[in-house]
Amino acid sequence: MEQEKSVWVIGHKNPDTDSICAAIAYADLKNKISGDSYEAKRAGQLNEESKYVLEYFGVPSPEYVEDVGAQVKDIAIRRTKGISSHVSLKKAWEMMKEQNVVTLPITNRNGLLEGLIITGDIATSYMDVYDNRILAKARTQYKNIAETLEGEVLVGNAHGHFVNGKVAAATESPEVMEEYIEDDDLVILGNRYEVQLCAIEMNASCIIVCSGAKVSRTIQKLAEERGCVIITTPYDTYTVARLVNQSMPVKQFMRRESLVTFETEEYVDDVREVMSKERHRDFPVLEEDGTYVGMISRRNLLNMNRKRVILVDHNEKSQAVGGIDEAEILEIIDHHRLGSLETISPVFFRNQPLGCTSTIIYQMYLENGVEIPRQIAGLLCSAILSDTLMFRSPTCTETDRRSAEALAQIAEIRIEDHARRMFRAGSNFKSKSAEEILYQDFKSFHTEGKDFAVAQLSSMDEEELEEVKEKLLPYIAQVQQERKLDMIYVMLTNILEEDTELIFVGESAKELAAEAFHGHAVDRGDNLWLEGVVSRKKQLIPALMLTLQEKSGSAQ
Repeated sequence: MEQEKSVWVIGHKNPDTDSICAAIAYADLKNKISGDSYEAKRAGQLNEESKYVLEYFGVPSPEYVEDVGAQVKDIAIRRTKGISSHVSLKKAWEMMKEQNVVTLPITNRNGLLEGLIITGDIATSYMDVYDNRILAKARTQYKNIAETLEGEVLVGNAHGHFVNGKVAAATESPEVMEEYIEDDDLVILGNRYEVQLCAIEMNASCIIVCSGAKVSRTIQKLAEERGCVIITTPYDTYTVARLVNQSMPVKQFMRRESLVTFETEEYVDDVREVMSKERHRDFPVLEEDGTYVGMISRRNLLNMNRKRVILVDHNEKSQAVGGIDEAEILEIIDHHRLGSLETISPVFFRNQPLGCTSTIIYQMYLENGVEIPRQIAGLLCSAILSDTLMFRSPTCTETDRRSAEALAQIAEIRIEDHARRMFRAGSNFKSKSAEEILYQDFKSFHTEGKDFAVAQLSSMDEEELEEVKEKLLPYIAQVQQERKLDMIYVMLTNILEEDTELIFVGESAKELAAEAFHGHAVDRGDNLWLEGVVSRKKQLIPALMLTLQEKSGSAQ
């Protein structure tokens, strides 16, 4: 039985420090209070601030996950064992009946897929009964022939192959046999001594003695001298003639070309689309290196095991990792407004009006009576300092401040010194491209028929923010076109001065923002100056949303 897969704890795309640290800490807490296994993951690249925090506290980065949609490896793969290409058709047929399958995979010694044999291919082999040379064309092993006829190789090399000649039944006198028996033929015959002798003297490569007849020592010795294989079988001549073709190896009839296979990492949505265009019933599953794993069918797609996930620091579908609709969401821990995510079944949803998700995680450690390790305390404290801009953000509550102070003691750090180093690491934009800068904290939103995005960059250095603006202005226009967004806003936030320069692209983007702040925004031509605005979550987004709703209402 396969081991139950871990539950993934994952934050939003373009993760910030809270998204990363909350995932790591909550996975740690769940592992200590639950019997299941939990793993922290990330849905985007780490920003410099998050990298600094993880390196400072010696915590490895969570593994990157692009999509949580169901994959082939999440399906109950039927572990049908691969067979050798030398296995007889009869044995393959018996295995199919025993396993109740219609397809068998053919694999080599290294476990690589060579082909497939299905019941229809075996039926086709019976149609070739009129080709009396098909057994030789298939290079059939003598041991396969003996096994199929439930007999034994009495004389000769059982591992040798019948490679020339035809299959002939000798029921007549030796005089008649001389008219049609040729060199290297395989001859089916009975217990008549003279017929056996004639076949050997006419250079038959193999004789099959039927009905369990005894073979004299003289005949055996002569066969050895002439290199003729003798196979004995309890079946009569008629039955042997019917069965002998079933001794051919499956490689003669297996399908090699244009095989439809799937890899374990492929997503079920893509697999389902391919299956809908194919008439096959079963499909082989391979590892990336081509190693055969098992078989799946359309029926298996109905019973797939969805990935189980816990979302932290978001509840908007647009911000969630790819494939979230295909995953089973177990919990959501967040501090933002309620978003657009829908779940398959009821979930544990904890949402509190705090400045940081990591504050909620800290509370949950306390509620469960679990001691917080120094490293985890350092991550949680760093996340709170990041999200609240070292308590300057209007989203910051007294609970956030007290939590950060308590965590700082456990982590053995000085809040102000640590926050300054962390912010400097995060605002080191000189070596980054415009794309890297924009997407380090970029979130998309949809309301009143409008799609827009807001990025935020924070720094203690006004000159650095000015340089970033020059990099981003031409790039955000390009992103708007590529992503088909109505508007893009970028908040250039000065942490020390506690204000924001807002740059933007999109028709009526400037008018919307100016109206949202009711004349409190200072118009600087290509940007707006927002004094006292440092929070995207509590200040900018609610103002933009409300203005869009008012415009939509007045237009109706």
